Amino acid sequence: MREGSLEAPTRHPIEWKSDKYWDKADLEQELERVYDICHGCRRCVSLCDSFPTLFDLVDESTTMEVDGVAKADYIKVVDQCYLCDLCYMTKCPYVPPHEWNVDFPHLMLRAKAVKFREEGARLRDRVLTSTDTVFGMTSIPLVDVTVNAFNSNATFRKLLDSAVGIHREAPVPKFHSKTMRKQVKPLIRQIQPTPIGATTGKVALYATCYGNYNSPEIGPDFVKVFQHNDIHIDVVPKEKCCGMPKLELGDLETVNKLKEANIPVLAALVDQGYDLIAPIPSCVLMYKQELPLMYPDDEQVKKVQAAFFDPFEYLWLRHKGGALKTEFPMAMGEIAYQVACHQRVQNIGLKTRDVLNLVPGTQVTPQERCSGHDGTYAVKTETRDKSVKIARPVVRKVDQQAPDHFTSDCPMAGTQIANLSEKVSRAEHPMTLLRMAYGL
Repeated sequence: MREGSLEAPTRHPIEWKSDKYWDKADLEQELERVYDICHGCRRCVSLCDSFPTLFDLVDESTTMEVDGVAKADYIKVVDQCYLCDLCYMTKCPYVPPHEWNVDFPHLMLRAKAVKFREEGARLRDRVLTSTDTVFGMTSIPLVDVTVNAFNSNATFRKLLDSAVGIHREAPVPKFHSKTMRKQVKPLIRQIQPTPIGATTGKVALYATCYGNYNSPEIGPDFVKVFQHNDIHIDVVPKEKCCGMPKLELGDLETVNKLKEANIPVLAALVDQGYDLIAPIPSCVLMYKQELPLMYPDDEQVKKVQAAFFDPFEYLWLRHKGGALKTEFPMAMGEIAYQVACHQRVQNIGLKTRDVLNLVPGTQVTPQERCSGHDGTYAVKTETRDKSVKIARPVVRKVDQQAPDHFTSDCPMAGTQIANLSEKVSRAEHPMTLLRMAYGL
């Protein structure tokens, strides 16, 4: 139960189109107010490096209070936030409707946006967050083979580290010319949809940048599992990045451009009777939460929000309606399951665990700790060590379990943990495990 309020937490719209949002003096005043509240509370110290950074600044100041911290140092706290949202959704007792009205992640977003507008970002960060362009170029046939070879070369990685700031030991994704969209399309067949509860029985898969170019093998798993359960599944006909990488950079103008490209396509699918799913929790969250808060009066955004589901949330809703097949010829044994941050904050419960636990001879142990990855935080030279420190608690838990399978809904989080683990060598997407359990 949250302290200070018996009401459920609520989110205010992100007023990024107002002049006040971009006023630096007003921003610094709000940062000081919230930092002072956080300093007096300190519940979130174990979540990420933003809070230890803040508390060190305070404790090392002349007054040992926030008023002793130089305003120029406020950004040091902001730079360690990667918008996982866990402080808001799992720790902070002062979120709205509490009168103190603390929304730490969205305050960090505002500070990132002001910094980006005033200073821009270094080339590396612009490139790492331009997923459509970079992933598309590196997934061209033969180019993908060359890029993957270079990324596996220790000498090249040292050069990349010193020249660009991508850590030499950080696992980087492989690129595939045979993308998810290419693999999925030949598998699609027509199935007469049957509505169950809030689901139409007809879904469009938003492949996402990472899913399309870096984890294409999970696309066929989605198709096989959904078709096995008599759910019609298509791939979204065209898509751009959801905008989450640019959101985390504070580049709200590019987020707006991506929204303008994606929302009309997705809204048209909803009008055709489709529900929407995506294999990456961050992308689901972008359409469920962040874009609706940025565009609270946009009816198309609301339409897409209402139709967007986490994949296992969708399967569980079908199960509650008696429409999920539960004959599983394959037991999966012990599964260590890292619950991705951007899935936890969707407030849907542990639906991936619940679906996998339907498989006889299977025990899923969830670990609700952050992997410290974020997409870019874990690969940048200046934050790699901090990301590893954040990941250590969940890595220890996975190693203690020594499971038959290790899984996470977020392929990036899974790769980070598997790379640091001594007991598991790879992460498998939960949809892959479900496909295996079905014997498909």
